[in-house]
Parts: sequence; C-alpha cells; structure tokens
Amino acid sequence: MILRIVQSKEYTEEIIQDVFVKIWNSIHQYDVSKGRFYTWMINIARNTAIDYLKSKGFQNQLKNQSLPDFVYDSTELSTTNDSSDYIGFANVLESLETDKKELIDLAYYQGYTQSEISEKLKIPLGTVKTKMRNALMKLKDLLKDYQ
Repeated sequence: MILRIVQSKEYTEEIIQDVFVKIWNSIHQYDVSKGRFYTWMINIARNTAIDYLKSKGFQNQLKNQSLPDFVYDSTELSTTNDSSDYIGFANVLESLETDKKELIDLAYYQGYTQSEISEKLKIPLGTVKTKMRNALMKLKDLLKDYQ
C-alpha cells in the first residue's frame, strides 16, 4: 500500500522503517475491541505515507530531482501482480460501483483528503463525506467473508 501511495521503492523502504518504529512505540494504544491488529497497522502505514508525501522535505526533494529520476515507471512500481493481493482485494474493489471505487482510490491509494476530493471532483464536501461513508460501508459488507 505504501508503494502505491509514494510510488518510489526508496521512499517506501524509508517509510516502512518509520511505520515499524511508530508501531513499536505506540503498541499500548492498540485496542482489540476497535478492530484487527492488521487493520490498525495498515492505517498507521497509510497515514505515515500520506504525511510523508505532504511533508515539506519530500516536496523539496521532488523539486530537486532531475526529470528522468522523477518520471513514474509504472512497470517497475506496479503492484497489480497476484502475490501482493492475497485476498483478491482488486476483485472486491471491482464489484463496487464506479463512483464508490473512484472515491476509495482517491482517498486510500492516492492520499487525497475529503476536501481535496471535493475540489477534484467538483462536488460538495458533504456529498463526498456521505458517498465515502456509503462506499466504506459497502466495502465492509463485501469484505465480511475475509475476516
């Protein structure tokens, strides 16, 4: 998931180290009654990756890179192989309606906030929040068999 968000193996490795340190330092905050440990770790990883992308240090690094290093190489960074999708999550996402799939992709894989999604799709923030909640409820329903 981190690789899909930051689109760089080098940055992904750095973020994974940060994630494990955060997990180690905040393990006492994990609450079994709120969800699975795996889900808690994934949320920490996702949030850390998004924070990293929005950091000033990362933005400055992007500005200082030469063009060939900056260009996204989709074949090298592709995570669409079957080994990285062990529960068939891509298939689960495909079963969602197009608008719900788009919201999940923008929020969880591209790191957009709800406000940014509202601006990008040119729809009211309240509508984004409602549609996102509906999309997550539908996704939860689809994933109940995988727990």
